[in-house]
Amino acid sequence: MSELTITLLRLGYLAALWLFVLVAIGVLRRDIYGTRVSTRATEHRGQRSRVTTSTAPSNGPEPRPRPSEARATRLVVTDGNLTGTTIPLGASAILIGRAAACTLVLDDDYASSRHARIFPQGDQWVVEDLGSTNGTFVGSERLVEPLVLAVGTPVRIGQSVLELQR
Repeated sequence: MSELTITLLRLGYLAALWLFVLVAIGVLRRDIYGTRVSTRATEHRGQRSRVTTSTAPSNGPEPRPRPSEARATRLVVTDGNLTGTTIPLGASAILIGRAAACTLVLDDDYASSRHARIFPQGDQWVVEDLGSTNGTFVGSERLVEPLVLAVGTPVRIGQSVLELQR
């Protein structure tokens, strides 16, 4: 073998070794720091405004509730990292947890990847724990089975508190 071939093999081996080291560092970094969660706040003209996400496309006007019925129209984070975040309630369920696929992504070590869901059942909203490690609390009681959620009742998931509002 020529001197040039041996030098190229050495450089190729060195490049492959460095590539392996950089990939290993990237994997360790993701394990240590977790998934990067994008903030739900945006800067606009020097003022901070919250971004709301819709869970279902609108297929025309929704039927209006009778005045005697006080139906919830939004889910609001009242305490925790995402305080003030509002999610309009539609026809589909709201999945809450740390996973990027959730409707409400919590940056909280005490929340599971798929922690809980809030879903419509008739004219009411039901909260259900999805087998989380630390549990979901409605008021001061730990949730053991799906429960109909009243407007204004606090739901604690990890360090965040959510509630349905009109």
